[in-house]
Amino acid sequence: MDHLHAIALALLQGFTEFLPISSSAHLILLPRLLGWEDQGLAFDVAVHLGTLSAVVLYFRRELVPMARDWGRSLVTRQQTKDSRLAWAVLWGTIPVGIAGLAFKGYIEVELRSELVIAAATIGFGLLLWWADARGRGERDEYHLGWKDILIIGIAQAVALIPGTSRSGVTMTAGLMLGLSREGAARFSFLLSIPVIVLAGGLKGLDLVKEAVPVDWGVMIIGMVTSAITAYVCIHFFLKLLERIGMLPFVIYRLVLGVVLLALFL
Repeated sequence: MDHLHAIALALLQGFTEFLPISSSAHLILLPRLLGWEDQGLAFDVAVHLGTLSAVVLYFRRELVPMARDWGRSLVTRQQTKDSRLAWAVLWGTIPVGIAGLAFKGYIEVELRSELVIAAATIGFGLLLWWADARGRGERDEYHLGWKDILIIGIAQAVALIPGTSRSGVTMTAGLMLGLSREGAARFSFLLSIPVIVLAGGLKGLDLVKEAVPVDWGVMIIGMVTSAITAYVCIHFFLKLLERIGMLPFVIYRLVLGVVLLALFL
């Protein structure tokens, strides 16, 4: 992979990972549309590390008390709002972990087609529009019940289908459950931390098993570029979300889905 391809793919990963438009779909489609070779496992791990570092850095002020109070809750059995949020993130990750282990092979072989991506892009885009237009909840991420956590967790597992968008479907579920736009987005971003760790860890194990040679220069470029892009994306998305809503992303998804159908149907 040359450096220009690495920068383009890392920018794409960082920009789309946290927007409700599906990063996996874009990373599958861009090389196919431009005739590039698959970027490979090593590069996937690098850009995942980049986006992970971005979200951890952005939410560092929330993550420190969450980790502290979660550890105390194990000893004292007493809960605070931060420990409850930490438990919510952990419990909300279980469905996608189970689904990923159970269906990883099937998804990678059977569902990585352009038509599946197009259908998911359009269908879940319309669902996001409906959830956003349906009502404006007032709850934030600190006021989730166990039912809410289960539903959002199951929605996150559905996002294993390419084109669905992990952030998009978890925000959709949050909005449907009465969370505010910002509350739904912030919980979605916090949920991404263990998911990115799990996904990156699995890819890292595959990489070790295959003993693939690594171009460390390209890996560093990918990691740094995706980290910077993702951090900027999170910042401006949360700043603008209440003002612009989800409609621009829904329109983008519909246009993308129609273009994919025209190209590959």
